[in-house]
Amino acid sequence: MAVVNELSKKEPGRTRVVIIGAGFGGLAAARRLAEKPNVDVIIIDQRNHHLFQPLLYQVATAGLDPSQIAVPIRAVFASKEHVEVHLARVDRVDLAEAVVEGDSGKRLPFDYLILACGAQHSYAGHDWEGLAPGLKTSEQGIEIRRRLLLAFERAENELDPVEQQALLTFVVAGGGPTGVELAGAIADIGRTVLVKDFRRINPADARVILVHSGPRILPAYSERLSKHGQKDLEQLGVEVRVNQRVNDIDERGVVIGEERVEARTVFWAAGVEADQLTRTLGVETDHSGRVRVNKDLSVPGYGRVFVIGDAAYLEVDGHAVPGLAPAAMQEGRAAADNVLSSIAGRPTKAFRYLDKGTMATIGKRKAVASVFGLEFTGFVAWVAWLFVHILLLAGFRNRISVFFDWSWSYLFSRRGARLITSSQWRTTADLARPPDKPADLARPPDKPRASERTDGVQRPA
Repeated sequence: MAVVNELSKKEPGRTRVVIIGAGFGGLAAARRLAEKPNVDVIIIDQRNHHLFQPLLYQVATAGLDPSQIAVPIRAVFASKEHVEVHLARVDRVDLAEAVVEGDSGKRLPFDYLILACGAQHSYAGHDWEGLAPGLKTSEQGIEIRRRLLLAFERAENELDPVEQQALLTFVVAGGGPTGVELAGAIADIGRTVLVKDFRRINPADARVILVHSGPRILPAYSERLSKHGQKDLEQLGVEVRVNQRVNDIDERGVVIGEERVEARTVFWAAGVEADQLTRTLGVETDHSGRVRVNKDLSVPGYGRVFVIGDAAYLEVDGHAVPGLAPAAMQEGRAAADNVLSSIAGRPTKAFRYLDKGTMATIGKRKAVASVFGLEFTGFVAWVAWLFVHILLLAGFRNRISVFFDWSWSYLFSRRGARLITSSQWRTTADLARPPDKPADLARPPDKPRASERTDGVQRPA
């Protein structure tokens, strides 16, 4: 992720807090700080919207439209006079000088910084993103949807039965919640939604392979829930391969272990790493690039800089805080509270993580959930998953539209977002290239904001 800002004046007696990233953590922090009259909040993001990532797989499998799981950041803070939102890129953060810097050389000083730049997919050094897109951004969700639907269309037109089978073979790498939900949804859409739409092929015959390098899928869940999840996937027709890795990918297939599988469509959910921005801080990080923060979420040696969400590594009670939306939101509020405490001259507090549970859906009426130590499976877990995700969506309109779309899909096995759109999409490497026209950020409140926007993109935490 990257930002460009023009040096701006700050009113005397006011504190400037810069938040990089408007994902779950950044948005939670900004909401907390927005209520304080003596604080100016500047939110910098490479997108103009907050994306509800837990439901992005529904976009990828034509269940929802991207607009239903996103809300404009400016709309969230439209009534907050002391909150500015800027669509821009940040190249680096100079902790010693307390400034964020962009590729144009412009600098934005800060009194406090909350870094919530999130994570991106890790391909372990391989250049596979163009061959196997991950699922972190709305563009990736739309691209996966395009490739998924186009595979069925091409199979319908294919005369060669061998090539037709390759077109109807889908490989998902990674057996965490994202991979499990994506594989289950692909199998489900072939068996319940598309099954009556084609004449020459039977979409229910699509082959879906889920590959996981560990001994069991959903490793963050209990062994019981993991086994139940695998059973549900297999009932949907998904081939679950554990203790195996994807060793190579090309345009015509993958190598799983030593076996070559002809598959024209491959998706990636096999690991993440922190955004590259964390490497510019010059502080200690773990193997995934996450900043090792103090117990109060501050950066060691820099008490006015906080890192949260997927960009931070912190252990609480001997366990690392997971990279989940509820954890990021809790960290965002805690970091904001510590900023306010520091402004008031009070000591900061150690972050305490409240584990509210985890959920993963596998198909219609199939899910696993662990909530406050209680485990649920099947229809009960699926209903709980459905309502929790609706409640967490930002925006009343989003909640209503998602509820009606899910009701329609449940009753009639229909998905209304089955659109094959443009193939023009951008990989992480593309997004890292500096924009032609950087944005002007954080101009003084009493001056007009005539800025040129960049065409940047961000992945929320």
